[in-house]
Amino acid sequence: MMRDFKERQQEEKMRVSSVDVAETHASKEEIEEKNGGYSRQGQSPIAQSDLLRQNQAIWRSLFVFLIPMILSNALQSLGSTISMMIMGRGLGESTLAAASSVMSMVFFLISLIIGLGSASSVLIGQAYGSRQIERLKETVNTSLKFSFLFGLVMAAVGLLFTRELLQIVKTPPGVMDLASSYAQILFISLPIQFIYISYTTFLRGTGDSKTPFYFLVISTILSIALCPVLAFGWFGIPVLGMRGVALANTMAILISMILLFVYLYKTKHILALDLAVFKSLRMDLQILKLMIKIGIPTGIQMVFVSLSMIAVVSFVNRFGAQAAAAYGAVIQIISYVQLPALSLGMATGIFGSQLIGAGQPNRLKDLLKSAVWMNYIMGGILVMIVYLFSHSLLSLFLAEKATLEVAQKMLFLVLWAYLIFGNSIILAGMMRSSGTVFWPTLIGILSIWCVQVPLAYFLSHVIGLEGILAAYPIAFTCSALAQYTYYRWFWRTKQHKSLFMDRSGEKLGSK
Repeated sequence: MMRDFKERQQEEKMRVSSVDVAETHASKEEIEEKNGGYSRQGQSPIAQSDLLRQNQAIWRSLFVFLIPMILSNALQSLGSTISMMIMGRGLGESTLAAASSVMSMVFFLISLIIGLGSASSVLIGQAYGSRQIERLKETVNTSLKFSFLFGLVMAAVGLLFTRELLQIVKTPPGVMDLASSYAQILFISLPIQFIYISYTTFLRGTGDSKTPFYFLVISTILSIALCPVLAFGWFGIPVLGMRGVALANTMAILISMILLFVYLYKTKHILALDLAVFKSLRMDLQILKLMIKIGIPTGIQMVFVSLSMIAVVSFVNRFGAQAAAAYGAVIQIISYVQLPALSLGMATGIFGSQLIGAGQPNRLKDLLKSAVWMNYIMGGILVMIVYLFSHSLLSLFLAEKATLEVAQKMLFLVLWAYLIFGNSIILAGMMRSSGTVFWPTLIGILSIWCVQVPLAYFLSHVIGLEGILAAYPIAFTCSALAQYTYYRWFWRTKQHKSLFMDRSGEKLGSK
């Protein structure tokens, strides 16, 4: 009996031990599930997005992600606004006219990196959604190297052909020297800007819109603080004028970027910068091909958008420096009004790519609906506010009454149309999430160059300066209708899967 008792006791210990082992494994799986499928091995994993939980309402996740993104974009616009206010009211309206020409040209030079950034967000979103951590890191490394090298090339082009580029946009001769000195500092800063833009894109691709916002707060505060100091020569610093404004913005971005890298390193973030990345220029060819395939069409569209801006600025500049200053002020106001639309377009692309990577394409329709009604609610409120306080807002940039009246007429013609613009941007973002870029890109280009620019040129000769702005609503409407037609009858009928390959080299999914 004693032996039977000992045997039963031993069996009970073994049973308890096996239960403990099973519970340990279960706990490990639960922990990994809470951490988004990534175990902690020296690095803090990125928490799984609420979006990927089937019972989570999409609009809630979208709203939580959207607010920091809108605030981030607002802060970027605020930094630009402060700079324009300093130039327009502190340094004279001639500097505002010079800056208006320069910014359209700089936007042209960074257009391709914006397209490649959108490609990175799609690839990172899909890798994150499917929990392919190796692909996530490889995408970051390849994107970062390519962005930096591309920034160096663009900086060289800008510095070598500064005056030629300014002449293309028909910069008024009286402000050519001002514009040239302002532009050269911005050109030098392009590699830094490209890396910073890329990293904020990486973070947002994983559903993290808060971290970029926090460091953008730092960048904006630094820019606002340094601008008047360097421009007006406070505290014994030489008066630098427009060059001081450009230098302040560059210094703010550089300091903020360094602090971001330190933060990611200290917190052992999965996207922390690995300096070993720069020991070799080798890039992952599969990821680079996907980036080019997705990013180049989007970048080309941005080039055409920037070229249209250059064309429009050249149309405006024909009416003189007063018209150029008025247009520059209007563009500043519009940069805030379009924030919900631009943020929702980006968020839709990121969330859509995560859903596709996670194998939940059935939820894409709900994502689109949520984004569209949020565009009309948030954008509509903002448009009404700007209409009510348009005179006061424009007065922040313009001091002369005649210029202010011209700007107000221009603003009233175009402001409401940015709600329609939002529809088009959201539809394009949705289709981009699956890697579908050709037709949305072509539609965007045609709406600009077959509708907006020709109409702006024609109406500027028929109506005058206001005719240039009247072309915007017509172009936005054509673009939205065409984007919806392609989405409804072609894109929505396809199956959308991950763009990456698995370890065996077989494709995980295709459009």
